[in-house]
Amino acid sequence: MPPASTGAAAATTPTGALTQSSPATEAPAGRPPGGTVGTDRRHRPGDRAFRRANLALFAAGVATFVLLYSTQGLLPILSADLDLTPGRASWTASAATLGLALALLPASALSDRYGRTAVMTASMLAASALALALPFAPDLSTLVVLRVLQGAALAGLPATAMAYLAEEIHPSALASAMGLYVAGNSIGGMGGRLVSGWAGAAWGWRWGLAASAALALLAALAFRLLIPAARHFRPAPVDARALARTVGAHLRNPLLVRLYALGMLFMAVFGAVYNTVGYRLTAEPFGLPQSLAASIFVVYLVGTATSAAAGRLSGRLGRRGALYVAIGVTAVGLLLSLSESLVGALLGLVLITGGFFAGHATASSSVGRTATHGRAQASALYLIAYYLGNSLGGTVGADAYHSVGWDGAAAVGLAAMTLAAGVTLYATRQAVQARRSMAVDTLRA
Repeated sequence: MPPASTGAAAATTPTGALTQSSPATEAPAGRPPGGTVGTDRRHRPGDRAFRRANLALFAAGVATFVLLYSTQGLLPILSADLDLTPGRASWTASAATLGLALALLPASALSDRYGRTAVMTASMLAASALALALPFAPDLSTLVVLRVLQGAALAGLPATAMAYLAEEIHPSALASAMGLYVAGNSIGGMGGRLVSGWAGAAWGWRWGLAASAALALLAALAFRLLIPAARHFRPAPVDARALARTVGAHLRNPLLVRLYALGMLFMAVFGAVYNTVGYRLTAEPFGLPQSLAASIFVVYLVGTATSAAAGRLSGRLGRRGALYVAIGVTAVGLLLSLSESLVGALLGLVLITGGFFAGHATASSSVGRTATHGRAQASALYLIAYYLGNSLGGTVGADAYHSVGWDGAAAVGLAAMTLAAGVTLYATRQAVQARRSMAVDTLRA
C-alpha cells in the first residue's frame, strides 16, 4: 500500500484483499521513474518469474485464510470439550479477525517502509509459528489471546499482496494474477474450515488446529521459495500526519462511511451464520455428525460465482440496485434457513452466502471509485469495518443462538440486513435529491 501522499488507486477484492491499481510507474532504484524501462521489466505471461509470482501469491492466499478461519469449523467441538457456550467459543474465531482489522493500517505502513516481500514473509511465518502453539493452549483465554496475535500477524498479507502484484506484474496480465490470488483466498477460506473440521471430528480440536497449522506452514514455505525478488519497490517514509489527515477526510465522506457500514453489516450476517451453523446442523432436528456438518463450508464456493456476477449486476442495475438485490437475497436466505427441512435450511445457506458475496463485492469495489485521493487508505478502512463486522456479528450471533436457538442467529442477520436496506434507501433518496437540485439549477441557468 502506498503512503497517504501518493494517492495511488486501490480497491478491495470480493474476498477482502487490498488492491492497488496504479503503482507500477515506480522504477527500480537507480533507474529513472516514469519511463518505459521499469514497465518493460515487469513480469509477463510466459516468463518463469511470472509463473513463480502467481503460484507464490496463490500459496500466500491459501496460508492466510486457512489460519484466519481455522477455528470456525471447530466451534461445536470446542464447546463440548471445554464446556463453552457458543458465544464464548465464537471468540476463538472473532479474535483473529479483530486482530487483523486493528493491524491493517500499521501493516500497510510497514510494507511501504520495509518492502512487500519482507512484510509478507514475516507475516506468514509469524502467523504459522503462532498456529503451531495453538494446539497447546491450556484454556480458552490463552487460545483467544493467541488468535488475536495471529490475526494481527496475518494483516501483512491483505495489506500488501496486491500491491506487490501491481508493482511487479505487467498491466496486461494483472487481472489474471489478481484472480489467482483471490482464488487462493477462497480455497484457503474453505480449506481452513474443512481441514480443521474434519481432523477435529476425528481426533479432537487440538488435532484440528494442528492440521490447519501444518497446511498453512507448507503454503508459507512454498511462498517463500517461489516469490521472485521485488524489482520495482522503492522504500517510502511513512508520514503519520499525512496518513491521519487522509483517514480523517475519508471518515468525513458520507458516501464512504455508508459503504463502510454496508461492508460491516454484510459481514456481520456472514459471521453470525457461519459461527453457528455447525451447532445448528449437529443439533436436532438434523443431528448430523460433526464430520458431515463441517463439510457445509463447501457452500463457500458459491461466493466465487456471485462475486463475479455482482459486477454484471451493478452494470445493469447500478450500485444501489445491486445492493438491493444482494440484501433481498440474503434476507430471503435467512428466512428460508428457519425451515426444519434440511433441504430448505441448506438452500437458505446457499442464498445467504450468495447474497453476502454479491453485497460485499459491490460495496468494496465502490470504495476505490468513490475516493478521490488516498484510495489505498480508503480501502484499508473498508477492510477494517469488514473484519470488525465479522467479529461483532459472529459473537452476537453466537450469543443469540445460545439464548433462543437458530431463530436468534437468523434474527441478528435480519436486523443487519434491515439496517443495510435503510442505509441504501437513504443513499437512494440523497441521490434523487441531488439530481433534482441539479435539474433545478440547470433550468435557472
